[in-house]
Amino acid sequence: MDTLKFIEEALREDVDCGDYSTLACIPVEAKGKAILKVKEDGIIAGISLAEQIFHFLEPEAVFTFYKKDGDKVVFGDLAFEVEASVHTILKAERLSLNCMQRMSGIATLTNKYVEVLKNYKTQILDTRKTTPLFRAFEKEAVRIGGGVNHRMGLYDMVMLKDNHIDFCGGIEKAIVQTNEYLKSNNLDLKIEVETRNLDDVKRVLAVGHVDRIMLDNYTPTELQEAMDLIGTQYETEASGGITIENIEAYALTGVTYISVGAIIHHAVSMDLSLKAQIL
Repeated sequence: MDTLKFIEEALREDVDCGDYSTLACIPVEAKGKAILKVKEDGIIAGISLAEQIFHFLEPEAVFTFYKKDGDKVVFGDLAFEVEASVHTILKAERLSLNCMQRMSGIATLTNKYVEVLKNYKTQILDTRKTTPLFRAFEKEAVRIGGGVNHRMGLYDMVMLKDNHIDFCGGIEKAIVQTNEYLKSNNLDLKIEVETRNLDDVKRVLAVGHVDRIMLDNYTPTELQEAMDLIGTQYETEASGGITIENIEAYALTGVTYISVGAIIHHAVSMDLSLKAQIL
């Protein structure tokens, strides 16, 4: 879903046949101003989306940026100011806040992980553990926070996980059949394969023809052993049971990526408010 389609559908969900609270007591011709206030420290995200929401409702709305996506903010900062019809401001208020609060929470949490690894080459990856129909914005928030996006969905990368391997009949068969399928269908997609132990790693290395090896639920010691086997032949990704408290131990192994679903699904929304300014 593209951004304008998302905005249209989200407003339809909220406004439906009318914002009767506003229609009942605010003249249609009334003009107003509102300021986005930051109520806790973190990384701000979603300002550009908020601007698009206001301009979707009223192209002539005047949107003034005080911060940009990715800026560090503290309690009391002002992120933006908007001048528009009061009806526009009140229709856009909740959608803009919901999006910005969610995205800012994700960007803030992602940045905490990124800061821990700032002295390592290892990068933080997100996952597909996202909110349906809001994935693109959640993944944008990861980038704003300094993380890296994994695949967007099932269509832009092959990821042979444990269930694929088990249903297919083994790692070797899954890799061979996948390469044959991509070739016969003229698909240029990267292949990642999940491994659960060192024996799996050895089997993948024997077959080859993959781009990245996932090392799932390994301890730091086990991960180091796997990295010693793989060397620089393939990209590597550590996943499972990794927290901000133990992530540095995994980065010490030199693994290319560490995927952390929690940067999205455990992120807490940032406290923001849109306050009216009487003209």
